[in-house]
Amino acid sequence: MPWLQLTLDAPRHEAQRLSDALEEAGALAVSLEAGDDEPIFEADWNATPPVWQQTRIVALFPEDTDIAQSMAMTASLLGLAEPPSYRTETIADQDWARVWMERWQPMHFGNNLWVVPSWLTPPDPEAVNLILDPGMAFGTGTHATTGMCLDWLAQHSPRGLDVIDFGCGSGILAIAALKLGARSALGTDTDPQALVTARENAERNEVLDRLTLCLPEAVPAGMAADVVLANILAPALVALAPTLIALTKPGGWLILSGILVSQVDEVVAAYAGHIDFEHQQREDWAMLTGQRRATDPLATI
Repeated sequence: MPWLQLTLDAPRHEAQRLSDALEEAGALAVSLEAGDDEPIFEADWNATPPVWQQTRIVALFPEDTDIAQSMAMTASLLGLAEPPSYRTETIADQDWARVWMERWQPMHFGNNLWVVPSWLTPPDPEAVNLILDPGMAFGTGTHATTGMCLDWLAQHSPRGLDVIDFGCGSGILAIAALKLGARSALGTDTDPQALVTARENAERNEVLDRLTLCLPEAVPAGMAADVVLANILAPALVALAPTLIALTKPGGWLILSGILVSQVDEVVAAYAGHIDFEHQQREDWAMLTGQRRATDPLATI
């Protein structure tokens, strides 16, 4: 039979309550997904941001459901004066698990790096295959910001190098570096759930023995790496410039992503005197890549 699909967007901290209320109001299934697969971190480094900032909630109801009544009940359960804004459409009966899985296909980066959902066979078994399912934390490779970082790693072998993934989310960049031969990687994130997800992904990809995961305040004092990647938003990249510079060894690479093209000059200025960046663009997003000057006097953190 056909179904009514209801979709609404909400801040992540409200998403679970909304999901529970929708089920109480008659939804037969509710799924949560990232709104636009956006990078984590906002400008306020002292806050604890969610794994993603905006969540899309998709709920399925029987075709004959009075949606207005169900949403009124949802609002009542949440103590709201009126229901949140939503949109509906009628959709045909389908195998929903199969349809969801079909949305995700292997993604190819550089010459020999693939990101492959666990239910699919890698297109090239001889390539470097990172097994990663869509899930709670940002970073599946679909967003331009993550894709540019993966392309860079695939084209600039980190073999034998130490890598830091700052704002690691799902751990995709640290895990990719390790699969490509990095000696070690450290992933850090302000969200404990992201670290749990990253650990699970690293274990699945058999690189957990070379990966350290921790909150930012637990990064060892004086630590520096050959390659530092930070796929976070521009205001955070500006605020964290001294930290990210210090985490990069003199002569090491710093890769910054999550930057709108219009924000490039502001971010570059924050690192002036320490790193000379080149930048590339994909869609409306830019990635900056550069090496820390070998004679840079900036003290380590």
